[in-house]
Amino acid sequence: MSAYISAFELFSIGVGPSSSHTVGPLRAAGDFVSRLDDAGVLDRVDHVTCELYGSLGATGIGHGTPDAVVAGLQGHVPETVDPALVRGAWTTWPDDAELSLGGRRGIRFSKADVVLSPRTRLPGHPNAMTLRATDAGGAAVGDETYYSVGGGFIRRDGEPPAVRAAEFPLDFASAEELLAVCDERGISIAEAARLNEQVLRGEEELAEGLDAIWAAMSSCVEAGLRADGVLPGMLRVRRRAAAIRAQLEDAEAGGHRELPGEWLGAFALAVNEENAAGGRVVTAPTNGAAGILPAVAMYWWRFLADSGLGAGNAVTPYGELVGSALLGFGAHGGGRSGEGEVADEDAVADANRRRGIRRFLLTATALGSLFKANASISGAEGGCQAEVGSACAMAAGGLTAVMGGTNRQIENAAEIAMEHHLGLTCDPVGGLVQIPCIERNAIAASTAVTAARLALRGDGSHYVSLDAVVETMRQTGIDMSTKYKETSEGGLAVNVIEC
Repeated sequence: MSAYISAFELFSIGVGPSSSHTVGPLRAAGDFVSRLDDAGVLDRVDHVTCELYGSLGATGIGHGTPDAVVAGLQGHVPETVDPALVRGAWTTWPDDAELSLGGRRGIRFSKADVVLSPRTRLPGHPNAMTLRATDAGGAAVGDETYYSVGGGFIRRDGEPPAVRAAEFPLDFASAEELLAVCDERGISIAEAARLNEQVLRGEEELAEGLDAIWAAMSSCVEAGLRADGVLPGMLRVRRRAAAIRAQLEDAEAGGHRELPGEWLGAFALAVNEENAAGGRVVTAPTNGAAGILPAVAMYWWRFLADSGLGAGNAVTPYGELVGSALLGFGAHGGGRSGEGEVADEDAVADANRRRGIRRFLLTATALGSLFKANASISGAEGGCQAEVGSACAMAAGGLTAVMGGTNRQIENAAEIAMEHHLGLTCDPVGGLVQIPCIERNAIAASTAVTAARLALRGDGSHYVSLDAVVETMRQTGIDMSTKYKETSEGGLAVNVIEC
């Protein structure tokens, strides 16, 4: 079976601060309620409890896991829930107040019904949780264990592997196979991803969906650049992105040259500050690493797009060069007016940027699929190398693609980016997705740009393959001590005073 995962699974719109500790548990709680309803027993439920094991128990408070469980039990879903309804849902819950299960069945519930068991690790995954429902007489009505496996994905204990509704036409399980498939067909990595996506949705729907992902990413950047104040939690970390934005805008107003590298860092800080505040973000491929891809994409959009995809180049809606004149693609094509004349330059430039972003996201999706299938994107499983390292590689490959790189240069860029994150630990101070997570995204965004530029200066040939690095990351994650994998039991988490 192909390693490919749809862009709409890998880049899901949700809430902060963690895909595995917030989005996953929210989905799991919602799934539990849906199963009770499907079994026809929802109206019998009188009481629900949740036990959080391992990493979910160790850093659940800082990650808002109990809040997410309560929101999920109430019937909220990550894609549409108002983030304000998740923040504090458990923390401020009045004891023995009635909880509306699935929005329709009132049950008794108290904060003590969510139990943290950090020392208990279930064999299925470090991020595990068990939900139990009983009737008024205390008899069991439902009992399910879920694993939050990273990126907001969940797996129910005992459930067979999910069967795809349709097999993807381009089957690849490794980077080597992906390159071979592209060589055989004479297509780019983005085009390979597009052909797979079109099994699930039409071309126009796909373009609209990718545009929606980018709209959510760019909105998160903008929100973070405008927000000020202190992040929630005992660390009292002050937000910095808005201050940096103001400094850079003052420098530009004074006639100084724009500083793309400093804007890149500000973009990444903006997203991860929004994430730390529990705002709406796009998992990319996780929340802890959510700032890297949007920052690099915004960096390309603002500073490089016009030099890479100008009005003189024709492209498909996914950024493929096809000829000497711009082709129209309905609402998504741009390029020509009703009289066949080229539209105004601003509209053409904007249309070309959107096509480039689609190519960026599709390329990143193909690469991210390889990390998820052959290693991990879960910090609790592989350390931060699995989250920030994977995101950095995806961003490096995406940037290389929109800068005109070949498939082998894209693979090389992803390999460079991942290679230099091997062994990166996940030890958040205070269990919060703040230190070192926020700055780490800014540094990784810079690394992604450097990796892309190095790859573009070469011909795509290199000694270490992306597949070798992915396998090394997997092995390193297995060997890494548990205390360095999202438990806050080692590293910075125990060497920084939390005050």
